[in-house]
Amino acid sequence: MKHTYTVTGMTCEGCVASVQEKLSGLDGVTDVSVDLETSTANITMERHISLEEFSAVLPNKYGIQESQSEVVSTVGEMMGEKSKWAQLRPLFLIFAYLFAASILLNYKNWNTAEAMLDFMGLFYIVFSFFKFLDLKGFPESFRMYDPLAKAIPMYGWIYPFLELGLGLLFLMRVQVTAALILTVVILGVTTIGVTKTLLDKKNIRCACLGTALKLPMTEATFIENAIMLVMAFWMLIESGLV
Repeated sequence: MKHTYTVTGMTCEGCVASVQEKLSGLDGVTDVSVDLETSTANITMERHISLEEFSAVLPNKYGIQESQSEVVSTVGEMMGEKSKWAQLRPLFLIFAYLFAASILLNYKNWNTAEAMLDFMGLFYIVFSFFKFLDLKGFPESFRMYDPLAKAIPMYGWIYPFLELGLGLLFLMRVQVTAALILTVVILGVTTIGVTKTLLDKKNIRCACLGTALKLPMTEATFIENAIMLVMAFWMLIESGLV
């Protein structure tokens, strides 16, 4: 069953992440999607859950009221899936631009390793930019699925700067080996969290492009990380370090 509720008291994406995390942890809840603009929460549940139970898990600053109660039909689910892929369009466009830029920078004297370094550098620079647009809200969204950010909250604040630094190292060809190893570590940890979220079938927002773009966590997020990990491993193998 999927029901829509009105949630009051939310003022930023950090609030959205907090509400979504609290509601997702309630026994019987399978999916939660919270929208700041409409102040709504779409909750899919295995059993009937009362408003009192929802209110009990939310901090006092938030209020929750039932605005709609209906079973979502199969057609409705299909429409929701369609809109999810429409939301991922910005991510696909960014990847297309990054691949095109990497090819154009190296097509005259083609070198696969150099093109990969350019792609990885541009990837980190662009993705860090979107995170810097909302440094306050990003850590809350990021720790919902990244294991290290959950364990060490400060890591969520450092991560955008870490991405920016790695991007500069790749583009400037400085300490490339160290940057590759760090890429394997940090994206490996994130990929573990993404995989767990997908297996648990939780409906949460991906923080890969910060909170500026409302991207759902899907298989595309896993593929995004996998591309970077494959490139990093390939270059470490070529250099004889793996």
